[in-house]
Amino acid sequence: MSQIANITVFDGAATPVSHTLVAISVTREKDTVEALWRENLASVPVYAQITCTMKLTRLKSGVYRVESKVEVPVMESISGQNSAGYTAAPKIAYVNTVNTIGLFHERSDANGRRLVRQMAINIDGNISTSVAAATTGPLPELFDLLVAPT
Repeated sequence: MSQIANITVFDGAATPVSHTLVAISVTREKDTVEALWRENLASVPVYAQITCTMKLTRLKSGVYRVESKVEVPVMESISGQNSAGYTAAPKIAYVNTVNTIGLFHERSDANGRRLVRQMAINIDGNISTSVAAATTGPLPELFDLLVAPT
């Protein structure tokens, strides 16, 4: 199994910004393995950091359920203070979330899982040319190889 490691990812801003998601934990409970990554900015509260979780579960039917979830909290804007001079601490206004879920039969193979994963990625990105599928990293390993980080 692959070791959990930090993830560097660029956002979708007009001028893309690099975010480093720090490996936080791997938990196992019955037939589920879940890995957690979180951005670790000193100027942002822990509860308001960008997170990524990846989960591998073997269902009773023998089907593997794999899930990748990215959450980006958006902080409220604090504008000034009240008449007593108090300024409220910022809180999360809402969280933008993207879930990617795959369901793979126990008889499926890595090539078939990679094929469907890459087709979904190409559709999501409106890519109509030939693009080589990524074969390393936490998401390709989870979806293609059914390997969760350790």
